[in-house]
Amino acid sequence: MMNQPIDPFFRRLFIVVAMVVGILLLYLMMPVIIPFVFAFVLAYLFNPLVKRLSKYIKRWVAIIIVYSTITLGMVLLLWWFIPTLWHQLQAAWEYLPKVLTWYNEVVREWFVNNSRINLPELESKGFSETLVEYMQTNYKFEDASTMMNQILVSSMNFINNAGLIVLVPILTFYFLFNWDQRLQTWKLAIPAAYSKKVIQIARECDLALMAFIKGQLLVMVLLGAIYAVQLQLIGLELGLIIGMVAGIASFVPYLGFGIGFIAAIIACLFQFGLNWTYLSLIVGAFLVGQAAEGYILQPLLLGDKIGLSPLWVIFAVLAGASLLGFVGMLIALPVSAVLNVLFRHLYIYYRSTDFYKGRKQLALFEKR
Repeated sequence: MMNQPIDPFFRRLFIVVAMVVGILLLYLMMPVIIPFVFAFVLAYLFNPLVKRLSKYIKRWVAIIIVYSTITLGMVLLLWWFIPTLWHQLQAAWEYLPKVLTWYNEVVREWFVNNSRINLPELESKGFSETLVEYMQTNYKFEDASTMMNQILVSSMNFINNAGLIVLVPILTFYFLFNWDQRLQTWKLAIPAAYSKKVIQIARECDLALMAFIKGQLLVMVLLGAIYAVQLQLIGLELGLIIGMVAGIASFVPYLGFGIGFIAAIIACLFQFGLNWTYLSLIVGAFLVGQAAEGYILQPLLLGDKIGLSPLWVIFAVLAGASLLGFVGMLIALPVSAVLNVLFRHLYIYYRSTDFYKGRKQLALFEKR
């Protein structure tokens, strides 16, 4: 009995259904997939250091040393950071009555005397009542049992997320342990006709990514130090925290400057009131930071690693934010670095085609 050919319609229908089911499964399994994605990214970042150490010691020992060093560094950082943060938050809380007084006596009075807007008078004791009213309005806490149920659900979600966070270092260890074998398996899976070109493109993407990440980390550290030192010299009590946050947030272009500048202005109003001298010094500090980032740090440490103009950088960040929110802003530039390599090779291939050279037309434009 001869095999009957499958109708093309049913073949296409089967392919479409399989794709829809696959996408649906990926969506449903996203909470499980995300820890693996984070673990893979961390393994990719740590692998160069582990590979260098594994030349002298066994690979699993190198991984443990890297883990221990990073853990010790984080513990020391938190040991210094948390008391400092707590002290500065207490200092900020002490300035709250001054801010309320300035608002009531300066801002509110100006609006009352010069416009028809009648701003409400604020009092410190009203904040707790406002917070309770907000919680009741948005979370509908009708009684104590409802509130306890909400807290229990939130606690279970926190425990689940904490479990996934603990899982990430374990997955990262296994990714690192078999990294070279896994890469070799992927190389052997590439069709022989395309293997050389695919490996070349992958290496160029890897070089662009690692160069960008190393340079960006240095820019973040140095820029945070520049902001923090200037704000501390000005006398801003929260200057250290604001400078560090601005440096870390500078991973996303212009985000660090925006967050740091707004936070510094607010902290200045908390501490000094409407003092134009201190406000001018803070504006000058952030202008110096922007000049150092744009004319010194970025050219020296990043240079032309991404190969994108400032217009494309802004477009990439906005597009990432539009598609994936804050996560999209974080990954916009690394993804752009990879896409830039891919498009460069695609452009070179396009320039070599018969269509570009005018020897052949696409089937859509051929005369019949």
